[in-house]
Amino acid sequence: MRHAKRVDANQDQIVVALRAAGACVWIIGLPVDLLVGYKGHTFLVEIKTDVKKRLTALQQDFFESWGGSTLARIDSPDAALRMIGVLK
Repeated sequence: MRHAKRVDANQDQIVVALRAAGACVWIIGLPVDLLVGYKGHTFLVEIKTDVKKRLTALQQDFFESWGGSTLARIDSPDAALRMIGVLK
């Protein structure tokens, strides 16, 4: 089984913001960084430190083939809160 190589520097801030908003957050590492549940919705979340960071080959394949619930790529606590609908 493959493991994520490193944690993005902004992950802790994003997790704290989501949990403070009432979301359930699991750090899963692969194929994406987070599994988030909020008000009956499930989000699979890939964290990048900025929008210019590229997805790995595994992540790219996952993004292209995923057919389930919301799959998001975020880079900040504000983006995370917009994803779950707390911020507009």
